[in-house]
Amino acid sequence: QARLVESGGGLVQPGDSLRLSCAASGRTFSNYAIAWFRQAPGKEREIVTTINWSGGVTYYADSVKGRFTISRDNAKNTVYLQMNSLKPEDTAVYYCAAQSTGWSTKRSEYDYWGQGTQVTVSS
Repeated sequence: QARLVESGGGLVQPGDSLRLSCAASGRTFSNYAIAWFRQAPGKEREIVTTINWSGGVTYYADSVKGRFTISRDNAKNTVYLQMNSLKPEDTAVYYCAAQSTGWSTKRSEYDYWGQGTQVTVSS
């Protein structure tokens, strides 16, 4: 079974850091674009960041630019999201997703999704 599994979420205070991991299994995703999306209760799922297969093309939503960093280790079939200077508005379920047809920030373009990991930022 091809699967993406997120981990690393938790409860932190504003200004803290977390690193999320997206581990792939069942197939190799080294030739896929990978994205992180997030969804807060009552809100639409939104793009956070994405990275192409080589790691040479990245995109960040304005809300996280300068604070979050996406990276990938194709040898480990894993993608990471380093989140620094976390804010309460970062609270959401974070999902990783993969697609093989190109690079995109559009939710509908992604073929594989993880189950999500909860990030809560509260003082």
